Amino acid sequence: MKRDARLFQSLQQLKPVELIIENESHLHGFSRGEDSHYKVLVVSKEFEGLSRVERHQKVNALLKEEFDQGLHALTLRALTESEFSKMDAKDFQSPQCAHQSES
Repeated sequence: MKRDARLFQSLQQLKPVELIIENESHLHGFSRGEDSHYKVLVVSKEFEGLSRVERHQKVNALLKEEFDQGLHALTLRALTESEFSKMDAKDFQSPQCAHQSES
């Protein structure tokens, strides 16, 4: 199973109402097959009452095996439904990777 599918499967434990997974490895100088850089937007009721740190810890715990197997970078937005309804897509950009050349 490809990493994209494994990420999707693991994050289903959060019962997401919205889940977007983007493989950004090619933006960081990696060839296809070196799937190590991802951007994830996950919207879930499971995040209600949790701080940003707690939300990230929850997601990182679900993806621990992926990190152990070469997932290098994860740009993550973990939101409640209310937060998502107010979100502007332009607010969700990945930072430049140290491996990425300046453009």
